[in-house]
Amino acid sequence: MSDLFSIVKEKIKGKNKTIVFPEGLDERILTAVGRLASEEVLKPILIGNKAEVEQKAASLNISLGNVEILDPNSYDEFDVLVREFIERRKGKATEEEARQILKDENYFGTMLVYLKKADGLVSGAAHSTADTVRPALQIIKTKTGIKKTSGMFVMVRGDEKYIFADCAINPNPDSQDLAEIAIVSAESAVLFDVEPKVAMLSFSTKGSAVTPETEKVAEAIKIAKEKQPDLIIDGEFQFDAAIVPSVAAKKAPNSVIQGDAKVFVFPTLDAGNIGYKITQRLGGFEAIGPILQGLNQPVNDLSRGCNAEDVYKLALITAVQAL
Repeated sequence: MSDLFSIVKEKIKGKNKTIVFPEGLDERILTAVGRLASEEVLKPILIGNKAEVEQKAASLNISLGNVEILDPNSYDEFDVLVREFIERRKGKATEEEARQILKDENYFGTMLVYLKKADGLVSGAAHSTADTVRPALQIIKTKTGIKKTSGMFVMVRGDEKYIFADCAINPNPDSQDLAEIAIVSAESAVLFDVEPKVAMLSFSTKGSAVTPETEKVAEAIKIAKEKQPDLIIDGEFQFDAAIVPSVAAKKAPNSVIQGDAKVFVFPTLDAGNIGYKITQRLGGFEAIGPILQGLNQPVNDLSRGCNAEDVYKLALITAVQAL
C-alpha cells in the first residue's frame, strides 16, 4: 500500500499540482489539507469564508500557512466565472441563475478546475455523489470519444495491484459503454504502474455460453479494438480464465491474455460492486476509490463516511490524474 503512494508521490513531485477542496470547514478536509501543505506534495485550495476557515483550522491546531482560501462571495474574478459558466452551459442558465449557482462551493470549485486555476477537485465528505459529480459533468464534461464517466478502484495487496471498473457509476453499460470503460481503465492503469492488460469479464469464456449478456461483452471488445488497435484486451472471460494461467491455457489457449490480466472490466455495476467488495473483504485487498475516469480534468468523490487519511490519499490520486 505504501509502495503505491510512494509511486504516486514520486510522479507528482515538483509538478506543483493544485487541488481544490470545496468543503473548507470540514475537519477531515482541514486535517488532510494541513498534511498535504506541510509535505509540499501539492498545492491545496480551500473554498469558504477565509476568517471562518482559519478559525476552524486554528481550533484544530492545523497550520494553513501554504494554503490558498477562496470565497465565492468575495472572489475577484467571479464575473469571469459567471461569463464562462453561461458560455459553457450554452444558454441553459441566465446571468442571474449563474451567479446563484456559482455561490455553491462545488460549482465554484469545478469552474476553477475548468478554467485551469486548479488541476483537480476533491469533494464529497459532506456532499452527496450527485452534488460532486453533476457540476463536473455539466462543466468539465467527458473526454472526446467518451460518453460517460465511470468509477474504478485500484485494488492493492502487498505487491499486487489491479484495476477494477466500473464499480461505481453505470448500472447497466451497453457495448459502447463497456468499450469506453476498458479504454479509460487501461489509461488509468498506466498512471498507477499497473500493466494495461484488459480482461472483459462475464459468466462465459470465449463463447462457452451465448446469450445477449455475453454477446454484449464480445461486441464491446470489437469496439475497443477498433478505437484502440494497440490495446491488449480480450474476453469474454470468466474471472479464473483471466487471472489463472492454467485455466486460461485450457479455456482460452489462443488469447493474448494468458491468466495475466491486470485490468478487469465488469459487465454490470452489480458485478463490479459485488466483485470489488468480495476482493476487499475476503481477499484482504485494500480498495482505493472510487476514482472517476473519462473526464477532461480530474474530479473525485469522497464517501461521506471518509476519514482524513482517505481525503489525503484521494487528493494524491487526483493530482496524478492531472499529469
